[in-house]
Amino acid sequence: MDGFTGFKSAAAEEVPDAVAVMDPFHVVRLAGDALDKCRRRVQLQVHGHRGFKDDPLYKARRTLHTGAGLLTDRQKGRLTVLFANDAHAEVEVTWWIYQRMVAAYREPDRTQGRKSMVKLIESISSGVPKALTEIITLGQTHKKRAADALAYFDRPGTSNGPTEALNGRLEHLRDSALGFRNLTNYIASRCSRPAASDRNRYTLDWDEPDEGVHGTWKHAMLPPEIRGC
Repeated sequence: MDGFTGFKSAAAEEVPDAVAVMDPFHVVRLAGDALDKCRRRVQLQVHGHRGFKDDPLYKARRTLHTGAGLLTDRQKGRLTVLFANDAHAEVEVTWWIYQRMVAAYREPDRTQGRKSMVKLIESISSGVPKALTEIITLGQTHKKRAADALAYFDRPGTSNGPTEALNGRLEHLRDSALGFRNLTNYIASRCSRPAASDRNRYTLDWDEPDEGVHGTWKHAMLPPEIRGC
């Protein structure tokens, strides 16, 4: 599951014997979000405005999220120049925390990976300088959900990817229902959507060029007084 407390509370109530495991994607994403927030905050403090395309911090926004072992020589050089500026020290520290978290999950030895994660959570849970506000918040979150994050190392391969995929489809259906007041019309509209390999038999929507709707279900749904037009 992700870091939303409501999911854990619901799971504990409905399936009390189940073991809660935070998906690595969501654990790392929390650190990535902290890194982005820190970068934006320092950007405003140093330059007084949001990132422009030529600002070093803005240019490095994607490079900062690249795993240390996957960096190219060019990216390494960009980070070296970026971190040489003392004004970017807070970003460097937050980036280091992010990289340590990624490395813990990529560790082939699960026991060693778990130990690394335990040390990391302990290091950011207390004694963090007040200036590193994003890391303080990250540490508080991981301290509360430490058991869930560490449970992954005892159950490798655990993922809520299938659940996320299903939820994505439900969200899509919900969003596409906006504007429909009649359930029959909504169902008919959804059924008219073609598969990716079946575009040639696509039924026109109202906002598409009208090349004639005779013979389609939409024609049958037109009011009788205009159906013959």
